[in-house]
Amino acid sequence: MSNGPLWRVVVTPRAEKDLRAVPPHDRDRLRAGMQGLAGGLAGRDVQKLRGKPNEWRLRVGDWRIRFGLDASARIVVILRVLPRGRAYRD
Repeated sequence: MSNGPLWRVVVTPRAEKDLRAVPPHDRDRLRAGMQGLAGGLAGRDVQKLRGKPNEWRLRVGDWRIRFGLDASARIVVILRVLPRGRAYRD
């Protein structure tokens, strides 16, 4: 049995740009949270976003990681990394 990741995590250029604006002490926690999604969603503070088809959020302290899932390819696509107050505005 393999102990490797169940999902592949892909970070969009927009999310990478968001991460560059995050203070360094939070950036490591956020990257760990993103990599944790490779093991699946169980046991994580994840919620489906209302009004957004196939979009979810992971809470990491005061930060939110918005992501989509491609279940057939087992890919987590990180869309945005934003502070809680801005995470749900479009």
